[in-house]
Formats: sequence, C-alpha cells, structure tokens
Amino acid sequence: MNPLAQELNDLLAQNSPHVLEMLSDLGKNLFFPKGILTQSAEAKDKAHKYNATIGIATENGGPMFLQCIQDKLSGFDPKDIYPYAPPAGKPELRSLWREKMLRENPSQQGKHFSNPVVTNALTHGLSIASDLFIDDGDHLILPDMLWGNYNLTFGTCSGAVVKKHPTFTADGGYDVAAFKDTLKKSAAEKGKAVVLLNFPNNPSGYTPTVAEGDAIVAAIKEVAEAGCNIVAISDDAYFGLFYEDSLKESLFGKLANLHPRILAVKLDGATKEEFVWGFRTGFITFADGSATENAPVMTALEKKTMGIIRARISNCPHPSQTFVIEALRSPQFLAQKEEKFQVMKGRALKTKAVLNSDKYEAAWDYYPFNSGYFMCLKLKTVDAEKLRVHLLDAYGVGAISINKTDLRIAFSCIAEENIQELFDIIYQGVLDFA
Repeated sequence: MNPLAQELNDLLAQNSPHVLEMLSDLGKNLFFPKGILTQSAEAKDKAHKYNATIGIATENGGPMFLQCIQDKLSGFDPKDIYPYAPPAGKPELRSLWREKMLRENPSQQGKHFSNPVVTNALTHGLSIASDLFIDDGDHLILPDMLWGNYNLTFGTCSGAVVKKHPTFTADGGYDVAAFKDTLKKSAAEKGKAVVLLNFPNNPSGYTPTVAEGDAIVAAIKEVAEAGCNIVAISDDAYFGLFYEDSLKESLFGKLANLHPRILAVKLDGATKEEFVWGFRTGFITFADGSATENAPVMTALEKKTMGIIRARISNCPHPSQTFVIEALRSPQFLAQKEEKFQVMKGRALKTKAVLNSDKYEAAWDYYPFNSGYFMCLKLKTVDAEKLRVHLLDAYGVGAISINKTDLRIAFSCIAEENIQELFDIIYQGVLDFA
C-alpha cells in the first residue's frame, strides 16, 4: 500500500474506524499523489519568474487558445475556460454549491459535512461511490423501481449484489417496512450495507412524504445501532422538482451526523437542477456519524475522492464549472429557475389530471408520482415492450418499457397542451392489440 494511502487510513482509524471499515479494498488503497499537480500548485504560488511546470501552452501571459473558439466564448476570460480545473473543482463553485445546499435543505443547518467535490455529473459521482465503498459481493439496497444504470455501475463494474424491495405498498405509499426488512437481512448476512436513496425516483417520479422520509431514516439508524455499517447514498439528481405531498429536501441532512456507523453521501448537480444536462457538472459530499466536527475524516475522504478522479479522468471540465458559477451568481437565477419549475409542475399536474379520467381504467393503473421527470403506467392487458415498439412504429411516439407491465413516460419533455393527446395515443395503442 502506498504510504500516502496508509496515512489517510490511519486518519480514519483514529477518528472514525467504522468509516475505514466501510471502504472497499480499492477505497483503502486510494490516495492523492504528491506529484505533478502538487508541484504545479506550489509553483503557481512561488514561481514569479518562469513557471515551467504546468502542462498547458501559454501565450501573452495567459493560456494559448484558438481565436475561432474564443470568438464564441468572448464573454468569458480565457483563464476561466481553457486551463485545467483543480482536481476537486473550482473553489468558488464548491463554496457556492455548499451555500446552495444549506439554503435549500433545512436539515443540513448546524450539521458538519465535507466541502462538495466536483464530479463529471451524477453518474460519475455514483461511480466514485461505487469505487470507494463496494467490494465484490457487498449488498446494495434498492427499490424494485430503479434506474437501470445502477446495475451497470455498482453490479457489473464493482460486483455489488443488488437487493431489491417493493417500492410501494398496496395503498400506494412508499414501502418503508419492506425497505427495513431488506436492510436488516443484509445487515445479518454481511454486517455492511450500501443504501441508495433516489428521490425523486427514476422511473416512478415519487418522493416520500415527510413521515415516510423520517421512517426511512429511523430504519437506517435502528439497523446501524444493531451493529451494521451503512453507507447511505442520496442520489439527488432531480432535487428541487417537488410538486406536491412530498419531502422538499434531501434525506442527506437527516442522515448526516446521525450515528458512528452511518456515512451519508450526497450526489447532486447542476445537470438537472439548473437544466444544463450537457454541462456534466455534479458534486459528491460526505457527512460522517460524529456528533462533533470531524475534519480528519472529511480530509481523508476528500483526498481519496480526488485520487480516484485523478486516476480515472484527471479532472472535470473547466468551462462548464465557470458557466455554473456565473449562473449561481446571477441576480436572475432564482426567478428564472422558479419559472421553469412552474412549467414542470404544470406538466406533472396535467398528467395526473388526464390519468385520473375513467377513460383509461381498463388499460392501465398508474404508480404514485409527485415529483421529478417521470411517471409509470402499470399496463393491464398488453406487454410493455410490445406496446413500446407498436407506439413507435404506428404512431411515432416514444416511451420506455421497464418490465412486462411498466411503461415509463417522461412528462418533462411534453408540453402541457400535448399531454392529453399523448395518453390518448398510448390508449389507442393498447386498443390496437385488443
């Protein structure tokens, strides 16, 4: 093991031994090298005559660039576009995002947690979490309505065993009892579990109520108190798109500093929150179970995160970080974001109003939804994949088949005035099979 990795592990052993136990073999071996990047950082501060360390080309006291590109980006200083961004992301962006998290998540007020580290959006954050905490055979607790890419990221790439529980009760609420039962079984078998909380959920579009959220947190704490190490990952990709009858914040704040055997991990980003999908700008944030500030643990986790970023992609794109900084600092940011939120909410509520018509009762039920981008139909008479293909071929309408019965509809990309027609076409597609 590299001595730098051992130093970080020693920090964890002294300040939070349970977090050290949670790390995968790879996680234990990760470190941030004191190599070119460290030497370049030192030179940036002290090399006042010539700095021959950085691996970029310079000209006229700044980064070299092609004018045909700069012409399109003339509103930005070349130094904020072309050089490499720091491995953990631009400091100003990390600070602004931390302020945003505290503003939007009341439960995080008064809690201690790491500074957000910039990732190449949410999927990269999931990959980092998988690298840090998943060994072959470790259990990953998920609802049965899940984003399929979790299987690839955690299962195929890291060897996790996915343990699914029913998402909903018969009455249409979140099945906290099934979640708790699955978690307790994993605790008994492994003594460690990774819980993935994806709210608003993809594909169902459901976020738990406040009571359900509190019950999820209580279940995690109870299992931790019984001796299980739990990594609780909040995938908050669709954070903020809460329309009705749900939590309005991440469970990360309630899980932070809750118990020494619980490590809370928050994955979020500008990707969907700020409607900039192609920017690929996300964040990973940690909170351990200590009741008091535990800077050595946060330092160790941040350094290991920087190490895996350095190893896999070196650093995240610089221009998109600059663009997000400019957005967060804009006086129009909050008003414009609220405007788009209302558009999305209108589409969600219109979808629910259309579906509540008795017209479609023979063709499908629908799963509860109150947030996010999606909702799912539960088909009664037609195979979902066959219907999906038929809708494409006969009507030019696209949807996603999840399994034999479930068809996912992204109302996020359908104008409110077209939602009635969309479901009428899907209904006609079902009738075509009859």
